[in-house]
Amino acid sequence: MPLLRFDAWWIRIFDFPRQQIFFLIALILPVLHFWVAPEKSSDGLLAAALVACLIYQAYRMYPYTPLASAQAKPPGRASDRLRLMTANVLMDNRKSGELLSLIENVDPDIVFLVETDAWWADQLKPLRQHYPHYLEHPLENTYGLVLYSRLELIEPHLRFLIQDDIPSLYFRIKLPSGSLIDLYAIHPRPPVPGEHHRSTERDAELLVVGKQVKEANRPALVFGDLNDVAWSHTTHLFQRISGLLDPRIGRGIFATFHAQIPLLRWPLDHVFFSDDFRLAEMRVLPGVGSDHFPVLIEVSFEPEGAHQQEEPPPADAEDHQEAKETIEKAKEDN
Repeated sequence: MPLLRFDAWWIRIFDFPRQQIFFLIALILPVLHFWVAPEKSSDGLLAAALVACLIYQAYRMYPYTPLASAQAKPPGRASDRLRLMTANVLMDNRKSGELLSLIENVDPDIVFLVETDAWWADQLKPLRQHYPHYLEHPLENTYGLVLYSRLELIEPHLRFLIQDDIPSLYFRIKLPSGSLIDLYAIHPRPPVPGEHHRSTERDAELLVVGKQVKEANRPALVFGDLNDVAWSHTTHLFQRISGLLDPRIGRGIFATFHAQIPLLRWPLDHVFFSDDFRLAEMRVLPGVGSDHFPVLIEVSFEPEGAHQQEEPPPADAEDHQEAKETIEKAKEDN
């Protein structure tokens, strides 16, 4: 079903559970081996179809295993480092103390939190003592956001790219060396019942940011709860449009959701960056009462080694046309 290019939620939702489908088929096949009657062509076709599905799911998941070549390379030398933490706190979660303790322990330079309402904004005020630069926009619709930074926020903008009730952030920071980099913090609406009937608006927001990154042609990071998985068509299109690297490729899945349901987990929280950066560290952090695990990433700014990284394939004319049509459709309907 995900091969169909329709945006209905009940189709796009099958982008998510590729691991689960793979392991379910792997469990079914041995049972089927003893059940299949070789003389029945329908049984043989069923077995062949399941084997084909298993191979296809393995093919889609392979890049997110250590068997694949890493897209983002490890640091090559001592250089500017940026340590960033992003988390969906779950608006109804009340374990703010656990989150504050975690932030203190991992000591990021920048903290980006989503699903923050007025209660969360009040609970997070102690962060201002250690992060003098911040932007807070609490909302009661689960799309509030806050950002805290040790580094000065240059040209900060609160933006509503597609929908009037879905904010995102754009800002720049100056690294210790004096280099300026762009940062885009986003949390688009997911295509699930109770949220939205289609993926168009989510896809459009990702693609708008991807186009802005490419057109600016500056060192950049894009991060947040993207409500999409790493292996979806939309995320791959976003990478081709933006040219950004995915640090999970060649390393692992880094699943962040659902924190309370181990059998239903996939990567919804992401950090992408331009080839000016190398990956020093990435890990999923312990739970803090939310349905998402936080993510910590540390990157090393090494623009002179950009040519050594494995960039995603560049977008072709068909990609640009698809992005254009998706963005136009979302804006027309909002």
